[in-house]
Amino acid sequence: MRPLPTLLTLALAAAFGGFAATALRDAVQMPAQAEPSAATVPMAATLPASVGGQMLPSLAPMLARVTPAVVSVHTQQRVRVSPFGNDPRLRRMFPELTQERINQSMGSGVIVDAQRGYVLTNHHVIEGAEQVSVTLSDGRTLKAEFVGSDADTDIALMKIPANKLSALALADSDALRVGDFVVAVGNPFGIGQTVTSGIVSAVGRMGLRGLGYQNFIQTDASINPGNSGGALVNLNGELVGINTASFNPQGSMAGNIGLGFAIPTSIARNIKDQLIANNGVVRRGTLGLQAQDIDVRLAQGLGLADTRGAAVTRVFAGSAAASAGLQAGDVIVAADGQRIDNHDALRNFEGLQTIGSRVSLEVIRDGKPLKLSAMLREQPRSLPGTDLDPRLAGAVFSEIPERLRQSGYAGVLVDSVARGSRAAQNGLQTGDVVAAATSGEFADLPGFRASFTRPPAQLVVRIVRDNRPGDLAMR
Repeated sequence: MRPLPTLLTLALAAAFGGFAATALRDAVQMPAQAEPSAATVPMAATLPASVGGQMLPSLAPMLARVTPAVVSVHTQQRVRVSPFGNDPRLRRMFPELTQERINQSMGSGVIVDAQRGYVLTNHHVIEGAEQVSVTLSDGRTLKAEFVGSDADTDIALMKIPANKLSALALADSDALRVGDFVVAVGNPFGIGQTVTSGIVSAVGRMGLRGLGYQNFIQTDASINPGNSGGALVNLNGELVGINTASFNPQGSMAGNIGLGFAIPTSIARNIKDQLIANNGVVRRGTLGLQAQDIDVRLAQGLGLADTRGAAVTRVFAGSAAASAGLQAGDVIVAADGQRIDNHDALRNFEGLQTIGSRVSLEVIRDGKPLKLSAMLREQPRSLPGTDLDPRLAGAVFSEIPERLRQSGYAGVLVDSVARGSRAAQNGLQTGDVVAAATSGEFADLPGFRASFTRPPAQLVVRIVRDNRPGDLAMR
């Protein structure tokens, strides 16, 4: 189908109704639970087919191909509810007051492989679910098999029986421009399949708190709870993004203000392929360095014209950064042509790269520009405490989820603690965030490991548990 040439196209598309992605907590909130799914109700425009003998342009032919590939996702999860909330002491004292409840929620998904039955959706749509099913546009409901998911890009992959399915082709999202028309399809509020249209408001959007690694397509289309995981397509009916979030300072139920976000297919395709190839796991590349933001004093000391860039403070031995020749004191200002304004931007760039990716780095060293090339190596997923210090035996540490980093957390996450282990006896618990330690400074898992090059005589860790900080002496 040829792209439609006039603004009349957009006006007509708006008659189809509202699409929704997810709203997140506070300014950017996760979706509220939707009503039980309703029958599919196509939204039909009531305009005449022609005016003065001239046929009006319509999105209907394109949507007839797209809508069969967009599904409703239903999840069920058993939760234990206590009148004492999360107070562990009172919950233990009165276990008989704790009740089990079945939570049901709803989102959207996109069939991207009809032969193998692969369906893309958001990680937060299926997170913690014990049962997942999808309802097709023709009314069939099928049980879904979980393949894998990646919390830091909010992409999940499912599989359904490949029986008379329709799939969407994945377009090159890097070719999108601000002002391009886009159309979205999903299941807001569980009312049934709904379509809306808008334009691309921005590309490469970053810096949204609590959303993990970011390179979003921003659109002005209506966003409502329940559309998470739905399709954002171009006027050729090709998938350009997976809807994931909306922004509203008043919360998800306050209505649309035209700030919606979608994960581009360049990221979704990469995550999908990794989940299939690596048994449901995503493996990321890393430079292997620590960096910090640049303030006015540091800019003056490094001979910089402004405070833009990520200043390298440590290069880990044997890392991609070391092989590339990066040094402490270097300032990274761009990577593969993408501006690097601060440390967070550098972490975001690294987090979206795969192992073996070769990246071009623009660096300032001693006030002079320099170009370096680095081949990224695998980023460790977890680290046993016994590899660091005997006093941490029994604990396993991992990177903090990127959405928590965007919310202001730093350090490493206690992924698990073996019952009765030395770490457990010292007070560490699963879910603690280790923000500091007497071993030395660190900001992530590689830094935490490097800080134990010379184990301290007295090891004290500062943890954050239930948003409250505290110190634990490791003996």
